[in-house]
Amino acid sequence: MDDGTFNALLEPTKKARTVHVRVTGDEHTAIEKAAEDAGMTVSSFFRSLLLEGAGVRPIMTRDDRLVMAALLEDMRMIGINLNQVARALNSGRGVHPSELDINLENVQRVQAAVMSELRALTRRAGYQRRGEQ
Repeated sequence: MDDGTFNALLEPTKKARTVHVRVTGDEHTAIEKAAEDAGMTVSSFFRSLLLEGAGVRPIMTRDDRLVMAALLEDMRMIGINLNQVARALNSGRGVHPSELDINLENVQRVQAAVMSELRALTRRAGYQRRGEQ
């Protein structure tokens, strides 16, 4: 590798292109606060969000996607169970109250897990924006 190529690899890429966005005064204030809370400039905050939204920088890691897929499968199974309960009730058959309780507990368990994962994902995304681990 010649010296020019090596030096080009060491130099940060210049950001020569500009993206213009119009926002209201309230939106701008909210954006500034969000950037400050993330420990970033407004420019770097926007760049990070835009790259994530465009799929250039993934929002979720492979592990995040695996966890979400498992939770989705749990939700699918709960939906099947609830559908069976609804069919039984619609056909005039009785359903034991414990069946309803179990399904409700399962819905609440998965809801809590999804909320927990989304909070963790949000925290990790903020850390990544700031270059932390």
